[in-house]
Amino acid sequence: MQLGSRPPQPAAAAADAQAAADEAEAANAEEQSGGRPPEILEEFSNFTADPPGHKSGFVTIIGRPNAGKSTLMNALLHQTLSIVTPRAQTTRHRVLGLLSEPGYQAVFLDTPGIITDKRNKLEDKMMAAVQQAVKDADCLLAIIDASHKPEEALAMVQPGPQWKGPPMAILLNKTDLLSAEELAVLEAWFKQYSSADVVLPISAAEGKNLDAVVTWLQTKLPEGPSMYPKDIVSEQPERFFVSEIIRKHIFLQYFQEVPYGVAVEVTTFREVRPGSKGKGKDLIEAEIVIEKERQRGILIGKGGSALKQLGTAARAEVEEFLGRPVYLSLSVKVREGWRKDEQQVERLGY
Repeated sequence: MQLGSRPPQPAAAAADAQAAADEAEAANAEEQSGGRPPEILEEFSNFTADPPGHKSGFVTIIGRPNAGKSTLMNALLHQTLSIVTPRAQTTRHRVLGLLSEPGYQAVFLDTPGIITDKRNKLEDKMMAAVQQAVKDADCLLAIIDASHKPEEALAMVQPGPQWKGPPMAILLNKTDLLSAEELAVLEAWFKQYSSADVVLPISAAEGKNLDAVVTWLQTKLPEGPSMYPKDIVSEQPERFFVSEIIRKHIFLQYFQEVPYGVAVEVTTFREVRPGSKGKGKDLIEAEIVIEKERQRGILIGKGGSALKQLGTAARAEVEEFLGRPVYLSLSVKVREGWRKDEQQVERLGY
């Protein structure tokens, strides 16, 4: 003992011993976890061991605008993830949805409708997302509106006469518009001239013959472990789906070109803590971004009536989606020509 030092006090010695024990326990836990933070460990804990022969892979859904891609993915998942409206080109993002069963996991990618005449940076980004989704695919579902000319429809989903990509199924949608004879002729044509593994008539809206689609996928997906926990349906955050719901109702409420020049950015998403006193509501604030000042009056309406109507409709669906009450505040912001500005397009998440 050095001169002038005091002997350790019992309480201090006990505290030092506890601190040393805690440090040793933490070091042991870190070694066992491989250095992963607790939130990552919690995510890993949601995974269960897959059985032998388990299959998994990316399934990209492609097609022209309004062919029924989003309706198909929602029907396959039995849950609405992709927004659907009667207007073409509603989908802008690559939306991911998960179909998980004990023996397989299909990771669906719903993509924007394929267009050849791109008019701005936003559409450039959308088509780049389609191309990347095709590259990522282990299987392709090419959905075709059965009422369209087959030559034009095939050219949009199959770049050349000899397809060298992943296994592809051609899904003939909206077949209720054809007679049985017309449908048989159409099926035969695609079987002869396409490189698809299979041609299946379906109805995405009515859920007809979707079991055949899933059965085909189970035969074509590669063997592999689950890529996501089996108890989730998407990797995208709630605020993404909230912005998409708001944008959906803009498409439903407004006409002409207004919806196409609009983006929605959720600026505040504050959840009420579980167990908080009173009947609290989540606070959601969103900006509706427009590209022309003259669109502001159309969106807001006389005395704010149109914006109020939009907020009421969107809030009801947001509450249904989240399963809890929300306070939704909408505002309108002008960013001149944002669709033609690559930086603005990227800033808005495209």
